[in-house]
Amino acid sequence: MKHAARSGAALAILAATAASALAQSRDQIRIVGSSTVFPYTQAVAEQFAGMIGGPAPVVESTGTGGGMKIFCGGVGPQFPDITGASRAIKASEYEACVAKGVDNVTEVLLGYDGLSIAHSINSPDMDLSKARIFQALASEVEVDGRIVPNPFRKWSDIDASLPDSAIQVFGPPPTSGTRDAFVELVMHEGCATFPAIEALDESREAEVCERMRQDGPFIEAGENDNLIVQRLESDPTTLGIFGYSFLYENTDKLKAVAVDGVAPNAETIVSGAYAVSRPLYIYVKNAHRGVIPGLDEFLTEYVSEESFGPDGYLPERGLIPLSDAGREEVRASVAAGTRLDRFN
Repeated sequence: MKHAARSGAALAILAATAASALAQSRDQIRIVGSSTVFPYTQAVAEQFAGMIGGPAPVVESTGTGGGMKIFCGGVGPQFPDITGASRAIKASEYEACVAKGVDNVTEVLLGYDGLSIAHSINSPDMDLSKARIFQALASEVEVDGRIVPNPFRKWSDIDASLPDSAIQVFGPPPTSGTRDAFVELVMHEGCATFPAIEALDESREAEVCERMRQDGPFIEAGENDNLIVQRLESDPTTLGIFGYSFLYENTDKLKAVAVDGVAPNAETIVSGAYAVSRPLYIYVKNAHRGVIPGLDEFLTEYVSEESFGPDGYLPERGLIPLSDAGREEVRASVAAGTRLDRFN
């Protein structure tokens, strides 16, 4: 018993020493992740810095997948405290976290976002079905009952009623949660309307539905959504794919392309009428809470009514808020440091 007591005391001392070293090694909160979540986190970081009169958290836009990889790298000052995500964490990412000792994470649902396809405010109005979007952007498509490399170069090649202009769409890279959501919500659903694709075996069907073309019309624009906005503004014939917040903040420059007859806005996203919407999250490393200065207070601010409530400063930037009950549930989870356990 004495040996066990001594061992327990030693472990407690080691844990306290490690926590102290972690606390003293970094005095700024570090956040990585989704480019879609980035402007919301940045807004909270600026608000928080004004409240405490100290350094603002460091926020990096790395993409959802890239952020998960960095976040799950381990526990300690060299690893971030929070990552933003424009989709839920994958089982494989969670397993990678656990393998590196990041086994106590809280998932925080922030609200919802409409994945937007937009173009210049000076462009003619445009309405695209998911099937037409798939035909424009997939590496392989169905033509006359056969699966062939995508031959479509102009929108009018797909449908004579569409503009007689080159297909040129700027979109996110494979590491982006926006790309994951676009493939799931648009490409998969669009390809499901073609019988020859539906008849393929499961693995081949997934390949055809998910692979974006690489012959020019689809252009990976990195994780800088502001760069896409600039490109659309300079060329009215191009389209861009990004989160609703970037469309919302640039309504003087851009307008939405309707998808299946519905354009994204707060009402259509909440109601589900706009069928290209997704949840937004942050993930918190609980081993850093109570250790990295200000982390708990930052999280409290993030899920405050003043922040993500219906009249908060995040909805002013385009976040579609949760219900009253949903926000209360999130606040309770954050306060308790509820451990993510759905993969266990």
